[in-house]
Amino acid sequence: MSFDFINSHLQARQQSALNRKRYVIEQASAREIIVDNKRYLNFASNDYLGFADEPTLLEGMHSLGSHSSALVTGYQGAQQQLEKYLCAQLGYNNAMLFNSGFSANSSVIKALFQDKAIAQQSAIFQDKLNHASLIDGALHANAALVRFNHNDMNHLRSRLEKSNAKYKLIVSEGVFSMDGDQAPLIELLSLAKAHNAWLMIDDAHGFGVLGKSGLGSCEPLIAADNLPDILVITFGKAVASSGACVLGSSEFIDYMLQFNRDYTYSTAMSPFIASHTLSRIKTIRDANHKRAKLNANIALFKRLANEQKIALMDSTTAIQPLVLGCAEQTLKACEQLKQQGIWLTAIRPPTVQHNTSRLRITLTAAHTEQDITTLVNCLKKAIA
Repeated sequence: MSFDFINSHLQARQQSALNRKRYVIEQASAREIIVDNKRYLNFASNDYLGFADEPTLLEGMHSLGSHSSALVTGYQGAQQQLEKYLCAQLGYNNAMLFNSGFSANSSVIKALFQDKAIAQQSAIFQDKLNHASLIDGALHANAALVRFNHNDMNHLRSRLEKSNAKYKLIVSEGVFSMDGDQAPLIELLSLAKAHNAWLMIDDAHGFGVLGKSGLGSCEPLIAADNLPDILVITFGKAVASSGACVLGSSEFIDYMLQFNRDYTYSTAMSPFIASHTLSRIKTIRDANHKRAKLNANIALFKRLANEQKIALMDSTTAIQPLVLGCAEQTLKACEQLKQQGIWLTAIRPPTVQHNTSRLRITLTAAHTEQDITTLVNCLKKAIA
């Protein structure tokens, strides 16, 4: 029959324990989740600070929809205020909002190298563990894609030295979404300057959580005005909202306005969401107690896991992966945890490399010490 490959591919996924499915979530917070009328402790949320259930205070009423592209009539005061606030806080000249981090990441890379003549003189250097949105953007750009080993600055240096490209873009995450470790930003910036390259950082999992006031991976660099050329932050994690923002120089953002197809042909971010997001970010700036609680929970989890001889990856962030290797074994452990009232996600290829399937544990400020003790005890049973 026509398109008969669909069934064969689905069967192959099922046989390899790589099949994915959706669950209808009846209710969820950073701490708990209800699925099929059963309540679980939630260790799969990216709501790291537990803000999703807290109200935001807004002045005046804002329209739910923007009704058109930002280049038609969709760019309103609420979006501009959010962009200006982020520029002022993070030290950039200009910014533009997107409806998702995936759209922001992939479209920025594609747009930067939209000119084929320029692209033929260009190379994109990406960490091998970068998010799919960053990789997809490079794969659909016209520039050469060069991968370097995860957080390996010597390997990146070697790749840069061997490149004859006139225009070089280095791309990394601030906090890696599947491993939870952080990029060596100072070294990346140094290499970028030494090789006349630009640096692009996706700080989806750092913004709101890292830094003294939650400005993310780049906060320590702001005072020295030593920032990545392109910074992408998203609002669907610690901010507990949705959408993303790309920050850079005025010239770069103007270039994106001219050539970024996702931005040109998408309905602009809702002004209602923009207003809520701005209010939430202002609250996050002063949420030191939540960041302190999150860090205490991370330390407690790592200590208890170590006492139970549970081998975690080298992460000090809210993302704590437990690599089991085999996809089938990881799925089995995930189901056993659900039976014990623990909701986790089994991460398998192609999201991660083969033989690195894992339980992706995410901790939040909303979890109690008893929650974490329960988690560790259940993990020990599930992977025994």
